[in-house]
Parts: sequence; C-alpha cells; structure tokens
Amino acid sequence: MKVLTEYARGKTMLAGHATREGTSRFAEWAVGKKGVNPNHFREFCGLRLSSLGIGTYLGDLDAETDKLVEEAVSQSVSSGAVNVVDTAINYRLQRAERSVGRAVARLAGEEEIEGGREALLVCTKNGYLSSDGELSTGFWAYIQDEFIKPGKLRQEEIAGEAHSMALPFLREQLRRSMANLGLGCVDVLYLHNAAESWLGEMGYGRFVEKLREIFTLYEEERKRGRILYYGMASWSCFRVKKEEEAEHVNLDDVVEVARSVGGEGHGFRFLQLPFNVAMNEALTQKNQRIADEPLTTFEAARRLGVGVFTSAPLSQGRLLNHTRVHELEGSKALSLLQFARSAHPAVVAPLIGQKSPEHTQENLRIAMTPPLDESEFRETYMGLI
Repeated sequence: MKVLTEYARGKTMLAGHATREGTSRFAEWAVGKKGVNPNHFREFCGLRLSSLGIGTYLGDLDAETDKLVEEAVSQSVSSGAVNVVDTAINYRLQRAERSVGRAVARLAGEEEIEGGREALLVCTKNGYLSSDGELSTGFWAYIQDEFIKPGKLRQEEIAGEAHSMALPFLREQLRRSMANLGLGCVDVLYLHNAAESWLGEMGYGRFVEKLREIFTLYEEERKRGRILYYGMASWSCFRVKKEEEAEHVNLDDVVEVARSVGGEGHGFRFLQLPFNVAMNEALTQKNQRIADEPLTTFEAARRLGVGVFTSAPLSQGRLLNHTRVHELEGSKALSLLQFARSAHPAVVAPLIGQKSPEHTQENLRIAMTPPLDESEFRETYMGLI
C-alpha cells in the first residue's frame, strides 16, 4: 500500500487515484472470482466503473453509524459489485468522509481486492458549510473559529446560512476532505448544489462567471494532483422543466466554461442528479439546449462527454411501496436499481445509500444481472413513467 504524508499533524495519506489499469484489474477480478456479470462494468474516461455505486448521505452522528457506513463500503467493494464510492464533507458533518476513508484504507491494503487504491473511484463534494460531528462545538461557533476568523470565509459569502462558493473556503474544504478520506487525490470533486443555493441571489450571468473562477481553481488542483476530475452535484437545476425557471442551468454553458479554463482536456466530466421512476425528468424533459437543439439532460450529457451518476434511486425507500413497480428476482429494490442504471447510456451508475448488511447484500445482487438494452428498458419500464 503506497502512502504519502501531507498537511499538518503528519497525517498519513494514501497515494494514487483511479486508473485504467486498476479499475480494469478490479473488473476482471469481480467477473472471474466473484461471479459479477461482465456487463455490470462500463467504461468512462478510460476507467472500468461498476454500474452501481454506494452513497453515504444519511445516518446518525454516532460511532455505531460510523461503523455501519465503513462496513457497508467494505462489503460493497469486497463483493466485486462496487468500485464507485460517493460522499460529501457535509454528510454526517464530516463523519461520512472519515468512515469512507477508513474503509478505503483497509481495502487498499487487502491483497484480496485486485487493483488496490487505483481500483476505486472515490467522490466527494464541497460547497455546503459543515461543522465537525465528532466535536461538541456548536455549528456556528465552529464556522466562526475555523473559517471566518482565519479569513477563509466572509459572512456575506454565505447563501442561506448554508452554502459558499468563496475560493479560499472551497480550497480549505478540499484540504479537509482529503484529510478525512486519507487520500492524496480525490477522484471526483463535485461543486455541491451551487445553483440551487445561489442562482436566486446572483442571477445566471454572475453564476456562470463564478463557475469560471471555481473551475479555474479545480483545474489548478488537478495540476497539483489533488483532483482527478470534477463536476456538479445537483438537486433540481438540471431537472426543472422550463428554461425560464430560476434554478435552471444549461449543461452546455457549464461545459463551455470548463473548456475555456481547461481546454479540451478539461476535468469537468461528471454530473450527479436525482433520478428514479418518480423523478424522471433527466430522461423525459427536453430542458437542455445545444446549438438551439432541445435535448434531455441525459442526451446533453452524452453528447458533451459528461458521465452521470444518479442519486435517490429508491427515493430513500419510499418507492418500495410503489404498487406498479414489479419485482426483479423477488426484490423491488433491484427493479428500481435496474431502472436507474438502464435508462440511458449517459448513466454510469445509480448511487444507493445502504448501511445494514441485509440491505447491502440485497442491493449488491444487481451486479449479477446485466443492465437492460434500450428496447428491453422501454418494454419493461416505460409504462411507469
């Protein structure tokens, strides 16, 4: 296991990042040794990525949940079903990142897992303010002591008492995420719900210019080897129906900003948004435009070379009660995951939040089944939407 030392306190950081060789070795091992279906893995940006990823959003701020998240990540990867891990600095107030970091360190050191650190795409997000869930310090006392007093954030740079796009703040959040994860490089860094937080305050033109500043920072961090790729994690801005709505963002504008600061080799390669049988706008609404051609978000992403990770495939379990969803191998959860990963070629993988060993084991069974092709998907699922 390769390590390097970065930052204060002599913290040991795991070196490397996801690579073609590492992810390919993992996929071959998963298929050959674990019985995973070969079509479960997809190639994007030269990486072999599982068509299921694990998310780490919800949970209590306690040691028991820390352990559950760590074990769920380890179980998911060790099964061969998952080599995509998603988190954010604000998830469980930094505790989710730390659970992921412990799991990745353990997995990278196990000879049983082919590819080691380079087999895993580890993604996190910045933008939302977060205190430290392992400390007793109050939220705003923490923000004052850690960010505002040291000059890394000004009060007027905070939207809705929750989010900032200030460059010193984002740079500091990346540093903290890397320390939490124990990684010398974050594979994907998302700007987290920025449009939802800021478009109403600054308007579209100023927002796009702010993206230019942030993407310049991200490209600088790529050159330093601290980010492999970057993207935008969103809730509504790529799903709203009308371009006139305040939160709407056109993906082509975003990619053009990335090209302007990073050239054709820019690092803006991933998008994250909710998608399921109820929240199906990315597949059904032509709310995007490229050269005046109306497109869905999935169509636009595919054309622009952006891979999509989808969130909320089960809508936090609520869709398990959807009476029209059929069961796949006796499981509605598997059917909903099959829907999310088969809907469009732009989708790299749905991200499923899972903590209990039983739910994790059930969800991972999707890796044994091939995704549907376009005709199979339409025959099976289009009646639901």
